[in-house]
Amino acid sequence: MSTTDPLAVLGSLPGVAESVDSVRKAVDQVYGHRVMRRRSNEVTSEAALRGARGSAALAGADWPLEEVRRRSDFSADPEARTVGAALRLTAEAGQLLSMWRQSPVQALARLHLVAAGGAVPDETVGRPRLAGEKVTDDPLIDAAPALPLPEPEEVAARLDGLAGLLLAGSEAPALVVGAVVHGELLALRPFGSFNGLVARAAQRVVLVGSGLDPKSICPAEVGHAELGRADYLKALEGYVSGTPEGMVAWIAHCGRAVGLGVRESVAVCEALQRGAAS
Repeated sequence: MSTTDPLAVLGSLPGVAESVDSVRKAVDQVYGHRVMRRRSNEVTSEAALRGARGSAALAGADWPLEEVRRRSDFSADPEARTVGAALRLTAEAGQLLSMWRQSPVQALARLHLVAAGGAVPDETVGRPRLAGEKVTDDPLIDAAPALPLPEPEEVAARLDGLAGLLLAGSEAPALVVGAVVHGELLALRPFGSFNGLVARAAQRVVLVGSGLDPKSICPAEVGHAELGRADYLKALEGYVSGTPEGMVAWIAHCGRAVGLGVRESVAVCEALQRGAAS
């Protein structure tokens, strides 16, 4: 293993291999389900819906699944706009693989455009925030004293560094790469809005593009929501600390979230098998 591959170095930290193995076994379980041979598109659609609901819940719009399923207008109020943005992002994530591989920063700009278009001033959409611009995002994250908001110059440098790592390729497992992308975007909050939704959508892009979850049926957002906002914030503080222990805790948290998302999709498969998906 080369020390010029920082993501692979993270993958070698104590405890990370166990998280990676657990996720791989869980993903194999759902991909091996007999329903996937005939009805994988239905499982993908349901995973997208449930993932969007989970991501919106983490951003403060905790709607029942049936309410998300029933609604057609997502412009009435801030919670509705959050849910609508989450739904658009989960639909868009699978369309961005080519752009992500060529220009991760451009793909992130596209994700923010999809999330924020029409909801925030046009001049702030699809570009990193500038000096003096506020972040109106998840109040849980924005108010956390252990998560200071980086200045725009630092954001630009770290985004470039992250893109460089991704474009260079890595031997690190998909879980590790996805966790780092997710954590880095939450730590940086590069946009003026919808950063949490964009960060979770970017992790989805990584997991799909890596081949770990090519059909996008393992909604980690479901697991993050089930683990709860307090644990999510605590794990993120570990990432921001930059310590090996903190990084391992964040990767393990992301691994548990994927595992819970898999459990949700296995339940969907079972329901489809019974002919009564709910």
